[in-house]
Amino acid sequence: MATKILLTVDTELLWRYASGGQAWQDAYARSYDPADVGVPYQLRQLADHDLRAVFFVDPMPALHFGIEPIRRMVAPILEAGQSVELHLHPQWSRLVEGKPTSSFEMIDYPEDEQRALIEQACDLLMQAGAPRPIAFRAGSYSANDATLRAAAGLGLRYDSSHNGADHPWPSAVSLSRDLIAPIRHQGITEIPVTLIQDPSGIRPLQICAVSLREMEAALLHALDRHHPVATIVSHSFELAARNSHRPNRIHTQRFEGLCAFLDQHRAHLPTCSFADLEDVPLDTAATPLPSALFRTWLRQAEQLWSNVYEERSA
Repeated sequence: MATKILLTVDTELLWRYASGGQAWQDAYARSYDPADVGVPYQLRQLADHDLRAVFFVDPMPALHFGIEPIRRMVAPILEAGQSVELHLHPQWSRLVEGKPTSSFEMIDYPEDEQRALIEQACDLLMQAGAPRPIAFRAGSYSANDATLRAAAGLGLRYDSSHNGADHPWPSAVSLSRDLIAPIRHQGITEIPVTLIQDPSGIRPLQICAVSLREMEAALLHALDRHHPVATIVSHSFELAARNSHRPNRIHTQRFEGLCAFLDQHRAHLPTCSFADLEDVPLDTAATPLPSALFRTWLRQAEQLWSNVYEERSA
């Protein structure tokens, strides 16, 4: 039995570039294509290895910058044959309304406002040229049961906001913290972010959070134990250093290595889109990869180098 792989990329214009009156082009360059390792680079790597990915695009900055930057985000993804689904950071609506922007998380809003935000975001994403989305991920994984009910009520079929590493806040869906298997919940199919065990707790299967060795081990663990799907996370800006002026070589090497690994194991770990999950088994037994001290030590050494050199000296 193969384990389907959802390689997901949260794609957005970073909030910090909305202040100070910067043009959208600056936000676009530093969020979507920073240091030449943003989405265009990621699309090239995916094409080189004939892999599929899902780009969760946040269209809400269109309320501040207009629809053009969102069109420019969506078009290259679709032209590359990749999938676009819905991402949403709600604070953009408050900025436009002139209201305080202290409510940065979806879970700060009542259910009726969450529904209105998701509906507005769907409309904006389609105005930018994307097909009607079938899947949703809240910004910062900030979702609760009301979020899932709102998304289901608007016709979305999948949610991928449950991240046990950020549970119970801001990822506040009422599911088990270590749940990584698909489940039907609040009228929608929840596809959680895949986790690994760590001596200090759990970590998400995210490019900047775990090493390539850990990602490979987690995916082989999922295959060996017949997990129906594994969900990997990255961001449009995650492969660049924090100042966006140069690549973070640790992160780019992880991404390139992951693409090569998935290419090599495509027969048993095929990359897919949400449209390929119509028959995904639900409520299966799935547990995170157990921790291993050697893998942890290697990752901690990588992270130390990344934080001290790749980030701070950039």
